[in-house]
Amino acid sequence: MAEFLAEFGLFLLQLVTIVVLVAIAVVFVTTSARRSGHPDGITVKHLNRQFEDAANVVKRAVLGKDAFKKEHKAARKARKKQKRSKDKEERKRIFVLDFKGDLRASATASLREEISAVLAVAKDGDQVLLRLENAGGAVHEHGLAASQLLRIKQRGLPLLIAVDKVAASGGYLMACVADRLMSAPFAIIGSIGVLAQLPNFRRLLEDKGIDFEQITAGKYKRTLTLFGENTDEGREKLKEEIEDVHELFKNQIAEHRSQVELDRVATGEHWYGTRALELKLVDEIRTSDDFLAEAAGENELYQVTFKRRRTFPERLRAGAETLLRG
Repeated sequence: MAEFLAEFGLFLLQLVTIVVLVAIAVVFVTTSARRSGHPDGITVKHLNRQFEDAANVVKRAVLGKDAFKKEHKAARKARKKQKRSKDKEERKRIFVLDFKGDLRASATASLREEISAVLAVAKDGDQVLLRLENAGGAVHEHGLAASQLLRIKQRGLPLLIAVDKVAASGGYLMACVADRLMSAPFAIIGSIGVLAQLPNFRRLLEDKGIDFEQITAGKYKRTLTLFGENTDEGREKLKEEIEDVHELFKNQIAEHRSQVELDRVATGEHWYGTRALELKLVDEIRTSDDFLAEAAGENELYQVTFKRRRTFPERLRAGAETLLRG
């Protein structure tokens, strides 16, 4: 009887845990749906104006109302005079894109639209800055995202990438294509490796008297399985496939960052920004904020964003990934 009660109590605990997780996921998805209630399309924000507006708020508080009005009036007059000047050289432009990665690099769909929009209007001398935050995930998805970035370089536009938090694994697969790669001092960089892992429930099924059947056509259609009996041959084949992907990863880095000593960094390790600079994984230690604040003096900065309403399955999957990551 005591054993039955213990098992029943464990069952109830598991059931409550599942219900709570589902409830949290539903709340998260509902909140996301409300936040993403916008039409699809490109939006453009003039960052110079945003910086100026932010500075004006502080100036008004520091200078006082009268002094601020006087200075603001003089600055506005100077801008008008500059615009009327016929011999004024056209200021160069920097298009700012953002990529926040997940396991499936789902932001690639928006990145494609943003890059297409930029390439449609970009002129010689313009640049593209990507603010990248990506801890990695599926190889083919991140490979496609890197290919999208290569469209910028193929057009002849300098591609700048700034990593403020993380560009690891698939994230670094994207970052390494930059003409100039910046990193914050404590950003996580590297993790140049490939990982595959999965549980196997065969013994559990056998204990419960459950048979598992799997029929394939092709010797290596399925190398390892969750429920069947895995073989040394299957493990060796998967290992071979992983090594092949790792080699492709290293080739990508060798093509775009020939200064990197691959044998030294392609170990699956990651480093913080300052150490990554020593290993030549990045070009300089700098945050995206520092770069943009300085660039605003001589360039027009335009943040380009493609907003896409995510489907319910996408929102549900994103919520689940958030919960799993803690």
